[in-house]
Amino acid sequence: MIYRRITYKVNPETLEEFNHFFHSYIYPNYLSHGAKLIGRWVNDNRDEVMEVWNYHSMEHYEQVETLIRNSELNKLANEKSVEAGDLYIDRNEDFLSSTATYHVPRHILSVSGYITNDAGDVLLVRNFHRSDTMEMPGGQVEEGETLEEAVHREIFEETGVKVHLLGITGIYQNMTAGVTGVVFRGTYTSGEPRPAENETSEVSFTELTRENIHQYITREQFRSRTLDAMEANYLPYETFKVKPYELLSRYEAKKEYC
Repeated sequence: MIYRRITYKVNPETLEEFNHFFHSYIYPNYLSHGAKLIGRWVNDNRDEVMEVWNYHSMEHYEQVETLIRNSELNKLANEKSVEAGDLYIDRNEDFLSSTATYHVPRHILSVSGYITNDAGDVLLVRNFHRSDTMEMPGGQVEEGETLEEAVHREIFEETGVKVHLLGITGIYQNMTAGVTGVVFRGTYTSGEPRPAENETSEVSFTELTRENIHQYITREQFRSRTLDAMEANYLPYETFKVKPYELLSRYEAKKEYC
């Protein structure tokens, strides 16, 4: 994520006119083309306005700017700006990146993967903060990621393994923690399994069955979703964009027995 900070020097007497122009032409245009406004503020002297926008990446920012420059609303905004005269005295912008994540989302979306190798063994990890159990590798979906991108990233970060995904086997909601988990099933493609510093203490492909699963996965919520993935009933799943509609990927519903 990157953040674009724009600071305007304004005449306090024309501040309301400037705000009206922003909300009528600038804000809806940026919003419709994929930018996200974090906030907009004015100082006590009412002679400086600062706004902060959020983008997935610098490439995303450049795409948004191209779309805005070619938009009809931007042409209208330029015309209105000429009619209104000088709405601000000076303008500066720079780009920021966050030092950490400070705001917990209202609800967390997570992904995990039931990954098997050629022998049918299942990739399991032991996390430092849940050392009492093994579990499928996974973690939280970051803003701007598809579920597929998130599960690929999390599995690689936790285990060093790259995988091929087959589909989704279940959706699980933890109301106490405010987490919804989506489980993918997939197969190993490459990489040497290894623990991740400060995250996983143990990583291995394990011969996992309904009879021995209690020896490895001690937490019931992790065990149930793993058992569901063993005999997968795949759910249909699509990733798409709109305005215009673009299908990015799709997994079909199907049933598979091991």
